Amino acid sequence: MGSVPFTTSDLQTSTSGFRSSPTLLCTPLMGTTVDQMLIEMRKAKEIGADLVEIRLDCLRNFNPHQDLQILIKQSPLPTLVTYRPVWEGGQYEGDESKRQDALRLAMQLGAHYIDVELEVAHDFNSSILGKKPDNFKIIVSSHNFHNTPSAEAIGNLVARIQATGADIAKIATTALDITDCARIFQITVHSQIPIIGIVMGERGLISRILSPKFGGYLTYGALEAGAISAPGQPTAKDLLDLYNFRLIRPDTKVYGIIGKPVGHSKSPLLFNASYKSVGLNAVYLHFLVDDVEKFFNTYSAVDFASGCSCTIPHKEAALKCMDEIDPIAKKIGAINNIVRRPDGTLTAFNTDYIGAISAIEDGLRGLNVVSPGASPLAGKLFVVLGAGGAGKSLAYGAAQKGARVVVANRTFERAKELADKVGGQAMTLAEVENFHPEEGMVLANTTSVGMKPKIDETPLAKHALKNYCLVFDAIYTPKDTRLLREARETGAVIVYGTEMLIRQGFEQYKNFTGLPAPEELFRTLMEKHA
Repeated sequence: MGSVPFTTSDLQTSTSGFRSSPTLLCTPLMGTTVDQMLIEMRKAKEIGADLVEIRLDCLRNFNPHQDLQILIKQSPLPTLVTYRPVWEGGQYEGDESKRQDALRLAMQLGAHYIDVELEVAHDFNSSILGKKPDNFKIIVSSHNFHNTPSAEAIGNLVARIQATGADIAKIATTALDITDCARIFQITVHSQIPIIGIVMGERGLISRILSPKFGGYLTYGALEAGAISAPGQPTAKDLLDLYNFRLIRPDTKVYGIIGKPVGHSKSPLLFNASYKSVGLNAVYLHFLVDDVEKFFNTYSAVDFASGCSCTIPHKEAALKCMDEIDPIAKKIGAINNIVRRPDGTLTAFNTDYIGAISAIEDGLRGLNVVSPGASPLAGKLFVVLGAGGAGKSLAYGAAQKGARVVVANRTFERAKELADKVGGQAMTLAEVENFHPEEGMVLANTTSVGMKPKIDETPLAKHALKNYCLVFDAIYTPKDTRLLREARETGAVIVYGTEMLIRQGFEQYKNFTGLPAPEELFRTLMEKHA
């Protein structure tokens, strides 16, 4: 079950006519009473769904004639009726013939679609031969809750579904790795009949969002985060508002953030809103990646993973997969921004240091520290607390601008290792308190001291801050750390961690698109959501 590289040619060979219609958004109704479902239907219409899935197996006391009549006739949206048995992951445990009778009744009462499981589809479809209404379609479904089989096995499954007389095939598998989605994308693109291809679980989320890119017939979006009908299902609202589902087309470029965990990242919010504001045909996703190399090898198409942000724990591992690395990023030994060139090669950058350093330079310019033609950091004594990833970024960034760098770390060895690389001085964190060879120094904290939940802590005593003209804190939860509050009280200019976050985003946007970032929009969204 090796992962097959997924290339652009997979997309271009798709010429089947039915793909010209947009992918539908279907909202499952999980109410336990008819009244609840009627309320949910109206909500689904308000949110912007195209159809609703009536899950009969969720109803507590189901009276087929009476309930189906009400649900189908009163629905403000087209209806898909599903009566999922326990043996296919549903809740119905009763008599099989009664279950199939209810589905036939739904068809007669005007449901637009019914979903029948592959196991019984042959007999069921024979039973309605010649009785199907005009606008009615049968979805034949297969669910695999264990894994995602090989492309060949999935292809055989679609052929079996097609042989039952299905109008639409539905294949739902389970993602053990994000690269499993590539096999479903491949099958979706090449299918001879309309297909719903979904990979369940958090690692399969991209399969649901990208249905329109690969010509999927429909995708499912829940009414609420707590009311999902299958693992990894997004809400309809997120599909529409966060991922701009209606704007995704076969030629849409795919960007995203690679991490583990990654669901908490606000980057999709920033980038998707920005792409939409300038009319860019692109979408930015959460990529939950376990193995970076496998990810890039599998998704090698130029328009897939066109650009990626990279976060913990992959900032170092991703270096090995790159064709070209920006010199400073190479020195820092960590990357956070990857761009795929038109020839398919991968180029990496570290925009963290650019974000922080440019914010600090602007802060110094406000103090009128001007050195014509040079950076206001040139010649400044620049003290970095911490020698981890962010510490490295700031030390290299400041040294590049001509600052004299001092690296302080809890363990002296790590401080010395970094200081030697940037031609600076090393000391322990304890020594910083009494270090003031001159006035007007710059302080940059990259340790986690003062971060939520321990917001009462600070890495440097207040009395020691009077020797600094500017203090930067990389922590952004909380935004106003104790260190920054006390620095402000001693008269220093302060620079927030959120500033580094926003500016490194500007830089990534520029690398991805070749365009300047919509800075006002970025700032507004950050203030509202972060």
